[in-house]
Amino acid sequence: MGQLSKEVDDFELRTGITRDDIRRLGQVYLFSGMVPSDLRKLLATSSIRRYPDHTTLFMEGDPADRFFVVMDGWIKLFRLTESGQEVVISVSSPGESFAEAAIFDSSVFPVSAVAITDVRLLVVHAEGLVRQLHENMNFTFNMLGSMSRQMRQNVTKLHQMCSMSSTERLADFLLSLSNSTNGTATITLPLDKSLIAARLGMQPETFSRALAKLKTVGVQSAGHDVVIKDLDALRAMITTQSMGC
Repeated sequence: MGQLSKEVDDFELRTGITRDDIRRLGQVYLFSGMVPSDLRKLLATSSIRRYPDHTTLFMEGDPADRFFVVMDGWIKLFRLTESGQEVVISVSSPGESFAEAAIFDSSVFPVSAVAITDVRLLVVHAEGLVRQLHENMNFTFNMLGSMSRQMRQNVTKLHQMCSMSSTERLADFLLSLSNSTNGTATITLPLDKSLIAARLGMQPETFSRALAKLKTVGVQSAGHDVVIKDLDALRAMITTQSMGC
């Protein structure tokens, strides 16, 4: 028992990955189902890194030699058009991974990534991870199974999003930010409204119209602060009827 504890402590000292991080990473789709000891072996060459807001993690065309898991904070993935206009591809939140293609394709990143808050990330170097996958086929099959399950979940999630109106998608997002299940709630939006709109698959002007419609169920906003007067009423407005994407 003492030897195991020392190995865990040495791993944490070397990588910055704590026991709580291991617990949380076990819920990330790539690593789901893995016991802590196996996860530590798989992440032997990985590390926890902190970056301040506005830090560029990589640019489109950079060598894709690593991928990331968001432990805390938010990340924006984007591309630039020929005219220099920024197009937001996605926004990643705590518990989500991005740039996973580096595991199997060590070419270049197809997008750019920047921190849009202070962030704490798990940085997984592809070379070390692939070496572990080659040496332990159980790791490989576990990860392939996890990726397959995630793909099915993504298809289900996309179907659900397409069956929701923009107002329902925003209502669902606000409910996910609340720590309460009923009564009232006051939340602070973690991102600019334009980035939340991108995450929810809508244009900023559509986001504004959706937020205005939520006033009918007691949602009021001022800047980044949102007051939900009746969580049950907000939840009740989310239906499963298809209203188009």
